[in-house]
Amino acid sequence: QVQLKESGGGSVQAGASLTISCTTSHIIGLKAWKWHRQAPGKQRELIAVITAGDSTSYADSVKDRFNIYQDNAKKTVYLQMNNLEPEDTAVYYCNAEYWGRNPYWGQGTQVTVSS
Repeated sequence: QVQLKESGGGSVQAGASLTISCTTSHIIGLKAWKWHRQAPGKQRELIAVITAGDSTSYADSVKDRFNIYQDNAKKTVYLQMNNLEPEDTAVYYCNAEYWGRNPYWGQGTQVTVSS
């Protein structure tokens, strides 16, 4: 059973940086990591993807401010968030996709940005 654990959320002021992370119990067969977020009253939004081959993609709302990267030795994906805005306030969820399995989700971590 794959388990994901997120960490690193918190409250910051606008313009600050914050890095959140997600660690998996299983790295074998992992084909992509994804970060999603869900703001109050809004639908969950896919914001960043990194494949096993290190290809990345970002939603327009976070492009040029957020950076997704992975450390396979630590079985961990990171989301470095720079120049945070109040509109980035949300619960952030990691998602791990494996070959031949349903995707797994982290428990979510709250990021709050005040103006």
